[in-house]
Amino acid sequence: MDEALLTYRGVVYPWQCDHMGHMNVMWYTGKFDEASWALFAHLGLAPATLRESGRGMVAADQHTQYSSELVAGDLVSIHTCVLAVGSKSIRFRHEMRREPEGSVAAVSTLVGVHIDTRLRQSLPLPARVRELAEPLMDCEALR
Repeated sequence: MDEALLTYRGVVYPWQCDHMGHMNVMWYTGKFDEASWALFAHLGLAPATLRESGRGMVAADQHTQYSSELVAGDLVSIHTCVLAVGSKSIRFRHEMRREPEGSVAAVSTLVGVHIDTRLRQSLPLPARVRELAEPLMDCEALR
């Protein structure tokens, strides 16, 4: 796979900026969260599917590195690679880019865990998730 999965495309709005005029960290996190849900849907773990089956995905770990500041009016995209699929968890990496030039603004690496929402216990991921994730493990550009 030459290119990572496009999981988000949007813009930085003025109300997302802090007193220094840069997008506040809470909005980076929010956009990465939206990208995570796009990834999960791509892997067959859409919110409706999870709700109907009494399952969920929870964030167990997240590390974000900020490379350059974003300001109001900047167009952004997030591209995602899967780094590893365990029996109950998936580790993935988001790269937020300023468009159209594609410069990296931030990178976030996360671990999501598959759970039973009633018992609040981790559960094995469906086999289909691994099948759908495998092609996303070849995007070397995000490693």
